[in-house]
Amino acid sequence: MMRIDILTLLPEAFIYLNYSILQRAQAAGLVDIHLHHLRESATGKHRVTDEPPFGGGGGMVLKPEPIFTAVESILQGEQMNDHPIILMTPQGRPFTQSIAQELSQHERLLLICGRYEGVDERVRQHLVTDEISIGDYVLTGGELAAMVVVDAVVRLLPGALGAAGAAETDSHATGLLEGPHYTKPASFRGWDVPDVLRSGHAGQVARWRRQEALRRTWERRPDLLLTAVLSEEDKWFLGQLAAGEEDT
Repeated sequence: MMRIDILTLLPEAFIYLNYSILQRAQAAGLVDIHLHHLRESATGKHRVTDEPPFGGGGGMVLKPEPIFTAVESILQGEQMNDHPIILMTPQGRPFTQSIAQELSQHERLLLICGRYEGVDERVRQHLVTDEISIGDYVLTGGELAAMVVVDAVVRLLPGALGAAGAAETDSHATGLLEGPHYTKPASFRGWDVPDVLRSGHAGQVARWRRQEALRRTWERRPDLLLTAVLSEEDKWFLGQLAAGEEDT
């Protein structure tokens, strides 16, 4: 079982953990998720967790003491480098499917949700082992980012999606975007499901899906093709797409 600890000033924001795949994964004993309120590790009458930055400037900065105290209490004597301690921050490495796969191999993760102007730099220098960003934009806090990471990681745990290998065909899992999907009815307002998907021919369906994934990636995220693992047939198909684009 994987264990995920989340340190946050807003534990009530994580209601999403109680639904869908995340809820089922916890009920099935695949993952154990613990929320920790940062304010409980602060001291003093008012349990202050933030202060103005030295040198002036806008915003408040999360203090180092409650963060260090909380993390040390959560790990209960385990070595700090035994498990990833991840700070959610726009300054971190961009989150990708490959990072989700990397994190899913660990027995335990600890996520720290940044807030306000950020965290005291000593947290970065002497506590966290990784910093992750979910995109080139700024959120009010790291809670939404932490939920994104947890969702992406948990769905990769064996058994989380029910069907074996279900996550292997998702967008980005193979380095490509996923192709189109159809369901009933076969005809809707004059728009029909492609015949190949109703043919019952597994080989033709698999080939169509691969080609449509290549086509969609070519059209929307051609940069992904630079690192995707491509067969000779894939390269031939992309060549046909390129030739068609040149013709037009």
